[in-house]
Amino acid sequence: MPTVVFNDISYIVPEGSRISDLPPYKESAALPCGGHGKCGKCKVTAKGMLSPLSATEREGLTSDEIESGVRLACCTTVCGDCVICTLDARTSARIRIAGDMPEISLHPAFSAYGVCVDIGTTTLAARLYNGEGTLLAEAGGLNPQSAYGADVISRIEAALKGEAHELAMSIRRAIDALLTELTRAAGIAPNAIDGMVITGNTVMLHLLTETSVEPLSHAPFAAERLFGEVLTAGELALTALSPDAEIYLPPCAAAFVGADITTALLASGICGQQGTALLVDIGTNGEMALWHDGRLTFCSTAAGPAFEGADISMGMGGKEGAIDSVCLVNGSLYAHVIGNIAPAGICGSGVVDTVACLLDTEQLDETGYLEDDPAMIAEPVSITQEDIRAVQLAKSAIHAGIRTLLHRAGIAPEAVGTLAIAGGFGSYLNTDNACKIGLLPAEMRPAIRVIGNAALAGAAMVLLSRDLREQCARCATGEVAELSTDPVFADEYMERMLF
Repeated sequence: MPTVVFNDISYIVPEGSRISDLPPYKESAALPCGGHGKCGKCKVTAKGMLSPLSATEREGLTSDEIESGVRLACCTTVCGDCVICTLDARTSARIRIAGDMPEISLHPAFSAYGVCVDIGTTTLAARLYNGEGTLLAEAGGLNPQSAYGADVISRIEAALKGEAHELAMSIRRAIDALLTELTRAAGIAPNAIDGMVITGNTVMLHLLTETSVEPLSHAPFAAERLFGEVLTAGELALTALSPDAEIYLPPCAAAFVGADITTALLASGICGQQGTALLVDIGTNGEMALWHDGRLTFCSTAAGPAFEGADISMGMGGKEGAIDSVCLVNGSLYAHVIGNIAPAGICGSGVVDTVACLLDTEQLDETGYLEDDPAMIAEPVSITQEDIRAVQLAKSAIHAGIRTLLHRAGIAPEAVGTLAIAGGFGSYLNTDNACKIGLLPAEMRPAIRVIGNAALAGAAMVLLSRDLREQCARCATGEVAELSTDPVFADEYMERMLF
């Protein structure tokens, strides 16, 4: 069998293996479109005995890229010995770990050390605490399941094709790696951790536990289980911990309203307060919860991965080389790049800023027509007409979801006292620009409060106080609004496509 040197490490692989199917690729790189050759973001440099360039590669790669050995991992198979390197092998992601967290009374769900983890669709974040509630270390990383697709639907499809175990093991290995990183930083042994809380959306928890995702793949989109359970490290095959270490998985509200929203609600403190409040987690699957008249109403909108860097021609995650903010200086676009290096692409917060600036300069009109296609942001990074359309689809889904929830409750946007924006993307969002492009209702601008990684903060609260599990469970109890059959949502969705 051929020898493949992948990112400087040698592997023996079956001849005919697709690069994107190789375990080291899945562990280190993403496959945003699920391997269908549509996004062009699985570029690697590859030399040796490989399949000939495909039509998709000839169309999607530049002549310079082809000459320098760039290939698409999802279109290239190994025919013999070769050398492969992912283009971003040495870049690191900027992941928001911090989140607002109120004071609580300690009653830890562990004896010596405890860890909380948030499994996001794109990223992972974790914190390590001691029994006195002191934060000892925190760490983040990319979710390796991105190799199976950028969104939950792609991963559900992969699981149904027989890759459920591989999906589970990839996230378990990633969690083990985070645990090793945390304990090394704190100077303790991983097996000293005897308690853990893992939050995440419903699909992520299904994949972690190897629970069947088949009911999530079709209407009426029921979940096999909604968690709120205690398992052991042994049951989850987390090898960094003692097998009997307790792991709590908080409850989910519905098939596409997960434990991440439950723990975010707990951290936000909006449940139980006077007045009306709304929590929104803007991501590939935009989840939101409305607190009104002492009741919760949830909904989920399929916004797509535009704000996660996918579905954008030069989109990327929030890591070195990504344009993360854009403003106008003397009428021209000025971009900030993470790491203060030459720009390589643009992440979600930068996309929002760019669109807002193009509206200000009238290079973009209210219909989404881009005067110059593509529009240069900072050489060589640009935004295209197709990118603008992806932003319109994503922002209209979020905005329409918000207005539909408010309509069902019979309240105006101005009546919302708090609009809590949670999640990694929301942490870096210029909320003025978000309102300007119509991602968020402009009438709600005074109510906006950015609360960071509230899902992880809520998981930390449950970790540090067993007494909060009952309160956490109440945060998962409420009505779920089905937007796909709601005519108000359909009308709002079309209307909010305009800028």
